[in-house]
Amino acid sequence: MSDCTGGSGAAVGPGGHAHQAQRRVVVALDVGGTGMKCALVRPDGTVHHTERHPTRAERGPEAVLGTILDVAAGLADKARADGLEPVAAGVAVPGVVDEENGIAAWSSNIGFRDVPVRARLEERLGLPAVLGHDVRVGGTAEARLGAGRGHRHVLFVAIGTGIAAALIVDGTGYGGAHGGAGELGHIVVRPGGPACPCGQRGCLESLCSARAIGLRYAELAGVPGATALDVVTRAGQGDDLARTVWREAIEALADGMVIAQALYDVGVFVIGGGLAEARSELLHPLKETFRERVTFHRVPEFVRAGLGDEAGCIGSALLALDHLEKTS
Repeated sequence: MSDCTGGSGAAVGPGGHAHQAQRRVVVALDVGGTGMKCALVRPDGTVHHTERHPTRAERGPEAVLGTILDVAAGLADKARADGLEPVAAGVAVPGVVDEENGIAAWSSNIGFRDVPVRARLEERLGLPAVLGHDVRVGGTAEARLGAGRGHRHVLFVAIGTGIAAALIVDGTGYGGAHGGAGELGHIVVRPGGPACPCGQRGCLESLCSARAIGLRYAELAGVPGATALDVVTRAGQGDDLARTVWREAIEALADGMVIAQALYDVGVFVIGGGLAEARSELLHPLKETFRERVTFHRVPEFVRAGLGDEAGCIGSALLALDHLEKTS
């Protein structure tokens, strides 16, 4: 069992007597194509207990949903065994999410299409449940309890195998009319550029995701299996090709973020995902390149995400607590 603090301050969830609030926890799952991050989260964002489970998406959507339900039920049992009261459940998945109706509309990573996750969760657990988008709930957690805390307008940008973003205003994520807002990775910044899995060419994701950076260097240097971390490391060691690949990726990313700032006018960009592990090697040149490109736009702060890979679970819990508060 772990007691890792995801934030501090007043409880985010519904009120009540102090001792009752201390016993409350939310069952929270952040489901990815490879693995599930799972936790029991207190209303103040503190993580009481964490688990990891493989998704095994190759088994098909019904089997994946079955695993989600089994893990959630196990977490609820764990909470009760620890003398805690599970009050709600929150699950985050990638793709297009209909949060209002609790339906995973489309998620290629885990094979979901029009899956009524919320209804199945509520049926299995006997608890109120919510379904959220993985990047939006991560952004919500960062905005309220992490690196974006203190800012009303936050753009959380997750850069890993892909690129996605979440606009968070006053602590609430914006999903758009169809649950598809925040697809920053599919802004075309280099028309006619590399092919993207979405079907377009020259998307941000095809140029400066961690996957794209590694593939680009591997192709040019003849180094199979090269990763973005390899590129950053070799650039720091004076490898001219690595420096070029890294610089071109930063330039493309800055172009995309200038577009994002023109649209959203946020106070801070919170950069998360695997590429954020490059720290100052990413943030410093990205901010400087961004500055070179803006004219009248205000330059936001650039900060690295602060909650790590627990952000998705914490954000799922916050979403569930918001739901409880609205319905109580």
